[in-house]
Amino acid sequence: MDKKDIKKVVLAYSGGLDTSIIIPWLKENYNDPEIIAVSGNVGQADELEGLEEKALKTGASKLIVADLTDEMVEEVIIPSVKMGAKYETYMLGTAFARPVIGKKLAEIALEEGADAICHGCTGKGNDQVRFELAIKRWAPGMKIIAPWREWDIKSRDEEIDYAEAHNVPLKISRETNYSKDKNLWHLSHEGLDLEDPANEPQYEKEGFLEMGVSPLQAPDEPTYITLGFEAGAPVSFNGEKMKASKIIEKLNEVGGANGIGIIDIVENRLIGMKDRGVYETPGGTILYFAHDQLEMLTMDKETLHLKQKLAVDYADMLYNGKWYSPLQEALTAFANEANKNVTGEVKLKLYKGNIIPAGMTSPYSLYSEELASFGETDYDQAQAEGFINIWGLPTLVQALLEKGSLK
Repeated sequence: MDKKDIKKVVLAYSGGLDTSIIIPWLKENYNDPEIIAVSGNVGQADELEGLEEKALKTGASKLIVADLTDEMVEEVIIPSVKMGAKYETYMLGTAFARPVIGKKLAEIALEEGADAICHGCTGKGNDQVRFELAIKRWAPGMKIIAPWREWDIKSRDEEIDYAEAHNVPLKISRETNYSKDKNLWHLSHEGLDLEDPANEPQYEKEGFLEMGVSPLQAPDEPTYITLGFEAGAPVSFNGEKMKASKIIEKLNEVGGANGIGIIDIVENRLIGMKDRGVYETPGGTILYFAHDQLEMLTMDKETLHLKQKLAVDYADMLYNGKWYSPLQEALTAFANEANKNVTGEVKLKLYKGNIIPAGMTSPYSLYSEELASFGETDYDQAQAEGFINIWGLPTLVQALLEKGSLK
């Protein structure tokens, strides 16, 4: 499609540096199209404040805020918790939000009769793939505009220059210009001093961490919490029933206050380069830990071990933007079936960045004190000799062959 024929564009809009300057850039470079700004509310809270006024002032015809928090939690996060999916050690915060936002962009573009969808992802990152694969799934054939793959702006400093020249208001300065992504699950920090892996992150510097505090600044007394699960999904916090997104909010509060869930990693991007980032995931870190504890008690060995293997493939699939795929549906069905008995309560002690198990119960517990006890039981230990002889038969045969005494 020729640029002059693009009359209406749906823009994935966060109000951050990239998307703030894209509105005037599209006006200048795409024959002044109508721009509908779309913001997916995935739990970024205060980042939505003043967004409509800013979008309209910079040239958008309107702002649509789509509430996607519960959809992200119920349809993407909870299945991933059940699977135990992590990408390397990254807890997939940005990757969780992108499929549902991409799907909503496609739906709105079709409803509004848009000619194109635009996003502010760079040509180096993963999000361009995640957004565009979701768009291809839900609006096949839709024109996609990615300014970072077109314009001559080369850096975030040049973006700030462009914003200043076009009177685009910014909440950041050149000194605080970290690239951040926030949602209910996490907050990521990239850029500036973090681009050098030799630099220690400034955890204790005021304003660096936003979802919690450094473990050094956490309370000197531990905090106890209890999480309840049904079929692998969280259903209660400290005995109070509530929806999963609310539980994550509660865990963010208590986890952040105790310095939980801060990681500093160099991850392997889909595009082929390594990237260094600091991630805050207080509630998610606690939720994964508690779920893992309950699985140990309730899930049989073979299912648990296979699920742990599949978790790597599940995380890769999500990280690489292929959430809307037959593979995801098949693996999610496995995770749901494997978790059918992961029901019970897990008590945890939070202390200065650490999560310490403090007991768990389940009506589906596979643990037998009678069988496992070092005291007197009805278990016949003599039966182990025959089992070991059969289990070790291939080892014995190989040894006899090597000694030349196999008959």
